[in-house]
Amino acid sequence: MALRFMRYPYQLIVFDLDGTLIDSLRDIAESANALLETCGARPLPDETIGRMVGDGAATLIARAFAAAGIERPSDALDRFLAIYDTRLLKHTRPYAQVPEVLEMLGALAPLAVLTNKPLRATRSILAGLGLARHLDVDGIVAGDGGLARKPDPAGLGHLVSQAGVLPSAPLFVGDSIMDWRAARNASTRVCMARYGFGFKGFPVTELEAADRMIDAPLELLTL
Repeated sequence: MALRFMRYPYQLIVFDLDGTLIDSLRDIAESANALLETCGARPLPDETIGRMVGDGAATLIARAFAAAGIERPSDALDRFLAIYDTRLLKHTRPYAQVPEVLEMLGALAPLAVLTNKPLRATRSILAGLGLARHLDVDGIVAGDGGLARKPDPAGLGHLVSQAGVLPSAPLFVGDSIMDWRAARNASTRVCMARYGFGFKGFPVTELEAADRMIDAPLELLTL
């Protein structure tokens, strides 16, 4: 595909992280279950925990303890983050062809990441997987950076303003209802990654005609 001759329709491409660029479900689930087990609970299935991801670590842990049916200790979030920090890249990998797709898309438009994940973990994962080099300078907005988390439009609005483009010019690529709502709230076009673990249970009847969907990252090149 001769990308240098393509006219890509988006002036900025913003990606969600977990379930969109990377398959991190196993590491997140094992970390949450390790915490639950230390509190006397039985582990939850990975798929169950996958449906809890997307609103930030604090909400994930609250949901996990509620599903396990036990009381959440006051230091549960700190303990989870400490456990997860030791296994960020144990099983986590980019989805197939993500590095190649980012390489090609980066020649066509600035790239950024918007995630509800903490910034330190986000940077560690992106650097460890060799993905950080594809992002625009300061192109990461994380869940603990001072801006309201998705689905609030503040993070997307910040990235749009930083890129100096209109809200309708970017494309936000994500896999969860939080991603879709963030794009709607920011008046930004959206592409849903059906391959991501956050897409399970997504209310597809709410999708609008202009919304795009992909079954593999490579399809972003042909939008």
